[in-house]
Amino acid sequence: MKILLAACNAKYIHSNPAVYDLKAYAAAYKDSVQIKEFTINQPKDEIMKEIYRSGADVVCFSCYIWNISFVRELIRDLKKILPDTVFWAGGPEVSFHAKNFLEDMPQVTGIMKGEGEETFLALAGYYLEGKGRLEETSGIVFRKEGEIVDNGFREPVDLDRIPFIYENPENFENRIIYYESSRGCPFSCSYCLSSIDRKLRFRSLSLVKKELQFFLDHRVPQVKFVDRTFNCRHEHAMEVWKYILEHDNGVTNFHFEVSADLFREDELELIGRMRPGLIQLEIGVQSANPETLEAVHRKTDLEKLRRNVEKIRSFHSVHQHLDLIAGLPCEDYENFRRSFDFVYSMKPDQLQLGFLKVLKGSLMEEKAREYGITCKSMEPYEVLSTRWISYEEILKLKTVESMVEVYYNSGQFQYTLNWLTGFWEDAFSFYEDLGRFYERKGYEELSHSRIRRYEILLEFLNEKPEISVAEAAGRMVYDLYLRENLKKRPSFAADQKPYEKAVWSYRKEHQVPKTAHIEVFSDGTAVLFDYDRRDLLSHNARSERICLPVDSMI
Repeated sequence: MKILLAACNAKYIHSNPAVYDLKAYAAAYKDSVQIKEFTINQPKDEIMKEIYRSGADVVCFSCYIWNISFVRELIRDLKKILPDTVFWAGGPEVSFHAKNFLEDMPQVTGIMKGEGEETFLALAGYYLEGKGRLEETSGIVFRKEGEIVDNGFREPVDLDRIPFIYENPENFENRIIYYESSRGCPFSCSYCLSSIDRKLRFRSLSLVKKELQFFLDHRVPQVKFVDRTFNCRHEHAMEVWKYILEHDNGVTNFHFEVSADLFREDELELIGRMRPGLIQLEIGVQSANPETLEAVHRKTDLEKLRRNVEKIRSFHSVHQHLDLIAGLPCEDYENFRRSFDFVYSMKPDQLQLGFLKVLKGSLMEEKAREYGITCKSMEPYEVLSTRWISYEEILKLKTVESMVEVYYNSGQFQYTLNWLTGFWEDAFSFYEDLGRFYERKGYEELSHSRIRRYEILLEFLNEKPEISVAEAAGRMVYDLYLRENLKKRPSFAADQKPYEKAVWSYRKEHQVPKTAHIEVFSDGTAVLFDYDRRDLLSHNARSERICLPVDSMI
C-alpha cells in the first residue's frame, strides 16, 4: 500500500515544506510514503497522469488559498479514474470549515485539521498497518456511515520533534528554501490565521544553529524564515542573527518577517554590522491609522517603527519590504492615503500595497457583517468594499497599486521619482494621477516594455506645464544606465556626438573598461557608470561625476 503527499505550488521556485515535514515525521513509513510537487500552472492532465501512475492507494493534498480551486477540480476528476483511491486534504484552507468542504466534496474521505505531523503519522499507521481507529484519531474530520464526524484539533507539536527536511539540498535546487524556527504568534491581528494559534513555540537554538550551518555549508542562495514575527522573542532573534553574522559565507541571504517597532538597540547595532545582502526584512505596517490598528487588534508604536526603519536604511545594507493592507476596518480612502504616505516617506526598497483577504477561520471573517465587508466568493476572498471604502475607491487603489509596482518597486525609476513626486501634494497623489492617465489612455490593459514605461511617463509629464520634460528625460536616462549598459539608446536621450572625442580621450587616459559607460547630459554633466562595481544592495552600477577634457569638446 502507498500514500502520496501531493503539493500544488503557486510557482516552480516555491516548495512546500509541509509535505516534507509530514513524511519526515512519519519516518517509520518512509518507504511507503512518496511526495510529488506540482504547480498550478501545469496542465491538469499532466498532474493527473503522474498521480494515476504513482500507484498510490491514499492521496493527501496540501490546500492553501492559492491552490484550493485547482485542487478541488483535480480531486473531482481523479476520483473518476481512481474510484478506489482514498483522498484526504489538509492545510489552512480546509482546516476551519472542514465540514462544509466535505459536504461539497463527496470525493474526499477526510480532512487533517491544523498542524499535521502527528495526525498524518496516525493516518499512515491506520492505512499502512491497520493501527487504531479513525474515531479515536484527533485532528481529523471524516465520513462515517454517511455522517461527518469532527474530532477537533490536535495539541500543537513540539518543534524539536520535527526532523530537518533539507538533508538533500539538491532536491531544492533553484527553489526557495523555507525554514521554521517558531510556530504561533503572540499577537492577535484579526485578519491573520496565525492569531488563532497563540501557543508560541520555538525550535531549540542548538538545532537551529546546526541547521543554519547546513545551509551555509551548502551555500544556499536564500533561506526564507516563515516565523510569523521572527523578533517577538528578543533572545531568540539575537542568537540567530549573531550566528549568521559570525558564520556568514558571503553568499546566503536570510529573509525574516519582523515587527520593526520591537527592535532594541542591541539588535540594530548587530544588524548594522552585517554585510549588504546578508539579511532582508519584511515589515508589516498594514496601516498608520491608530483607530484601524486598534480595530484589528494590532499593537504598533508607529513612531518607533519609523525610527527603526530609517535607522536600518542608514546602514545601506538591508533590503526592507514594507506592507500595507487596503480595506481594513475604520480606514477610508483618505485615511489610507495618509497610511501610504507614512510608509512611502520611509523610502522602503519595496512597498507592497495589498488588499484585505477575509480568510476562513479568521476573526475578520466573524466580524465581516459588522464591518460591512463584502469580498469575493472565490479565493483569495479579497475585499470588494467595507463600511468605510467603496468598490469604486478599491478600484482606484488597484490602479495606484499597479503604478507603485511598475514605477517604484521595479527600482528602475528611483532617481526620477525622488525628484518627480515633489511636484505633487504627496506621493500618493502622484501615483493616483499617473494611474488615471494610464486608464484614460487605455494603457493599463497592455503589456509594456521597460523603455515604453519611460516613454509613457514622459507623455504623462507633457501634460504638466510646471515640470521640465527635458530634465525629467535626463533623470530617466540616468536611471536607465544605472541598471545596465544599454545596447540601444532611448529616443529621449541627449545626443552624444558632440562629446565623442572627449569621452574617447577620457577613456584612454583613465583606462576605463569597455564594460563601463560614460554619459554626457544636456547640462554638460558627465557621469561614469561602472558595472563592475555595483551596489551590493540595489545592484545599480557605481556612478560618479567626471571632468572631460575641455579641449576635446566639439
